[in-house]
Amino acid sequence: MNKQPWVQEFFDENSNTFSYVVADRQTKRCAVIDSVLDYDVASATTSTQHADQILNFIHQNSLSIEWILETHVHADHLTASQYIKEQAGGKIAISRKISIVQQIFSAIYNLDMKYFNSHQVFDYLFDDYENFKIGEMNAYNIPTPGHTPACLSYVIGNAVFVGDTLFMPDYGTARCDFPKGSATILFDSVQRLYRLPEQTHVYLCHDYLPEGRQQYHYKTTIQAQKQNNIHIHYGIEKEDFVKMRNSRDASLGMPKLILPAIQINMDAGRMPAPEENGIRYLKLPLNYFKK
Repeated sequence: MNKQPWVQEFFDENSNTFSYVVADRQTKRCAVIDSVLDYDVASATTSTQHADQILNFIHQNSLSIEWILETHVHADHLTASQYIKEQAGGKIAISRKISIVQQIFSAIYNLDMKYFNSHQVFDYLFDDYENFKIGEMNAYNIPTPGHTPACLSYVIGNAVFVGDTLFMPDYGTARCDFPKGSATILFDSVQRLYRLPEQTHVYLCHDYLPEGRQQYHYKTTIQAQKQNNIHIHYGIEKEDFVKMRNSRDASLGMPKLILPAIQINMDAGRMPAPEENGIRYLKLPLNYFKK
């Protein structure tokens, strides 16, 4: 019987993001999933309060980091993957399809794609459905594109970490209007998740409080999603889902951190190199995403 993971959640209310430490109790090996680097928009400054909470938990429980996993290239927060690796080790990993995202946004930011082609900045790239281990726990990924072309969900024991693919049942599903996003593909991705055992714990990357709910939630089940997800439940037709998702996405504004986040996150959390004056600079593509 496969070992079940020890999961500890961490919440960043500024970006409504849940990060996780997933550990094998016996070996004390762990993975960090979807970490957050604090970022102040007004001053363009970063800090490590959220990441330090994760590191403190790891230190207090005598854990060692084996993996620093990204479910996708986040548009709503900066990843703390490089900071966590520098402080405590671990391999930063993401889907091999990250190259699609890097190609798209290298063109948007006018970056040299040769940089990504010549040396991949992530420590490890997962093939679809690849098996791996955290300590002695068995794990594998399920490709769940649609929100982005490089989304993965990680199945670890009786848990699945779904990134932005699904939210709580009362909030629905991820947007699909980013470059190379697709509501049609997202529908198919969710069906892959729905083939997991119904009692599988579903750990979410975000929770946004819908009207009438007072408390944030980070976990649900496959059964609850199949029965109650307001966007993609039993009986919903793909055509109806795609129509709803596309209509909803057309009304949404851009995430407030997308422009700084993407260029950092597609580079595995690395900051731009300092220029001659010693200062690092981010780029903003003016009016590119204008609707």
